Amino acid sequence: MPPVKEKTSPKILYSCYSHTSREGEQFIADHVFGYILSGSSDLYMNGKMYVFKEGDFRFIRKNQLAKFAKHPPKGGEFKTISIVMDKDTLRSVIEEMNQQMTGPYTGESALLLQPNSLFKNYIESLAPYMDGSGNANKMLTNLKVKEAIMILLESNPELKNVLFDFSEPGKIDLEAYMNEHYKFNVDISRFAYLTGRSLATFKRDFEKIFNTSPNKWLQHKRLNDAYFLIKEKGWKTSDVYMEVGFKDFSHFSFAFKKAYGVAPSRVG
Repeated sequence: MPPVKEKTSPKILYSCYSHTSREGEQFIADHVFGYILSGSSDLYMNGKMYVFKEGDFRFIRKNQLAKFAKHPPKGGEFKTISIVMDKDTLRSVIEEMNQQMTGPYTGESALLLQPNSLFKNYIESLAPYMDGSGNANKMLTNLKVKEAIMILLESNPELKNVLFDFSEPGKIDLEAYMNEHYKFNVDISRFAYLTGRSLATFKRDFEKIFNTSPNKWLQHKRLNDAYFLIKEKGWKTSDVYMEVGFKDFSHFSFAFKKAYGVAPSRVG
């Protein structure tokens, strides 16, 4: 049976994958509160691996590049429900609750939350979003997202320092960030944003550090990794190209042959 993914609304997402482990990468643009209904999920961010299993409540911070794998239980389905906490809803909570940051957030990019009755009752209230009986009314959905924010603050008050931080990513160590994240296949403009720079400043800083352009450096790093995995680790070419950050196999094969003078399938 092919995997099935059901998207009930832009803010409350119910996912169901059947009999396969889904792997990929994504940019997490907004904070997410989620619950694993069945199966398990691996999430790799900022050099750390986070593992979540059935029954786990989790919080994932915005503005992160993440790699993931979703594992259904044997003979079953991986199921999760996620509440995306957008900026407008968070701002409305600030106005209604008179909440503010009290300092910078120093916690993890992903958190395993301690289960409690508030969380459990809230997830049960989302049944219409999971069984298809709800009509995903926009006003009701906004209220459910607001409820999730208030429950998080009630259970984990320290999260106000990340939920109510609307600042853009600050300028960080570009060299360290790129060496950690170069395998993510995202636009140069995304790397610029996440390192706290305009696109022009990013390119200028990058060339000062690496003595080459971002695109050339990224391709060189990814091809080096691909060659190592094929030559030394015996990986199949069909498994390598996405692992090292190429989206398209034909582009990977062409670039590899140009760099090494031989097709990746002929490396021995």
